[in-house]
Amino acid sequence: MSFQAYIDNTQAKTGKSADDFRAMAAAKGFADAEGLTVKAGEIVAWLKAEFELGHGHAMAIVALLKGKTD
Repeated sequence: MSFQAYIDNTQAKTGKSADDFRAMAAAKGFADAEGLTVKAGEIVAWLKAEFELGHGHAMAIVALLKGKTD
Protein backbone atom coordinates (compact mmCIF):
# COMPACT_ATOMS: atom_id res chain seq x y z
CA MET A 1 0.00 0.00 0.00
CA SER A 2 1.35 3.42 -0.88
CA PHE A 3 1.85 6.23 1.62
CA GLN A 4 -1.00 8.21 0.04
CA ALA A 5 -3.31 5.18 0.30
CA TYR A 6 -2.60 5.00 4.05
CA ILE A 7 -3.42 8.70 4.41
CA ASP A 8 -6.58 8.38 2.31
CA ASN A 9 -7.77 5.32 4.25
CA THR A 10 -7.07 7.06 7.55
CA GLN A 11 -9.17 10.03 6.45
CA ALA A 12 -12.00 7.73 5.36
CA LYS A 13 -11.94 5.92 8.72
CA THR A 14 -11.60 8.97 10.99
CA GLY A 15 -13.05 11.84 8.98
CA LYS A 16 -9.82 13.75 9.70
CA SER A 17 -7.58 15.15 6.97
CA ALA A 18 -3.80 15.30 6.98
CA ASP A 19 -4.06 18.96 8.01
CA ASP A 20 -6.40 17.99 10.86
CA PHE A 21 -3.84 15.49 12.17
CA ARG A 22 -1.08 18.09 11.91
CA ALA A 23 -3.17 20.59 13.87
CA MET A 24 -4.18 18.06 16.54
CA ALA A 25 -0.59 16.88 16.97
CA ALA A 26 0.59 20.49 17.31
CA ALA A 27 -2.14 21.24 19.85
CA LYS A 28 -1.01 18.23 21.91
CA GLY A 29 2.62 19.33 21.67
CA PHE A 30 3.60 16.25 19.65
CA ALA A 31 4.86 18.13 16.58
CA ASP A 32 5.68 21.56 15.29
CA ALA A 33 6.85 23.10 12.02
CA GLU A 34 10.25 21.44 12.51
CA GLY A 35 8.84 17.93 12.96
CA LEU A 36 8.21 15.68 15.96
CA THR A 37 8.74 16.94 19.49
CA VAL A 38 8.11 13.54 21.12
CA LYS A 39 8.99 9.94 20.31
CA ALA A 40 6.96 8.25 17.59
CA GLY A 41 5.66 5.66 20.05
CA GLU A 42 3.79 8.32 22.01
CA ILE A 43 2.03 9.50 18.85
CA VAL A 44 1.23 5.94 17.79
CA ALA A 45 -0.30 5.22 21.21
CA TRP A 46 -2.47 8.36 20.94
CA LEU A 47 -3.66 7.48 17.43
CA LYS A 48 -4.46 3.88 18.39
CA ALA A 49 -6.34 4.93 21.53
CA GLU A 50 -8.25 7.92 20.19
CA PHE A 51 -8.89 6.86 16.59
CA GLU A 52 -8.54 3.05 16.75
CA LEU A 53 -5.92 3.11 14.00
CA GLY A 54 -3.75 0.11 13.30
CA HIS A 55 0.02 0.34 13.61
CA GLY A 56 0.64 0.89 9.88
CA HIS A 57 -1.86 3.71 9.59
CA ALA A 58 -0.56 5.33 12.78
CA MET A 59 3.00 5.16 11.45
CA ALA A 60 1.83 6.82 8.22
CA ILE A 61 0.55 9.74 10.32
CA VAL A 62 3.90 9.84 12.15
CA ALA A 63 5.65 10.01 8.77
CA LEU A 64 3.27 12.79 7.74
CA LEU A 65 4.14 14.73 10.90
CA LYS A 66 7.84 14.24 10.12
CA GLY A 67 7.28 15.94 6.77
CA LYS A 68 6.73 13.06 4.33
CA THR A 69 4.54 14.18 1.45
CA ASP A 70 4.45 11.20 -0.92
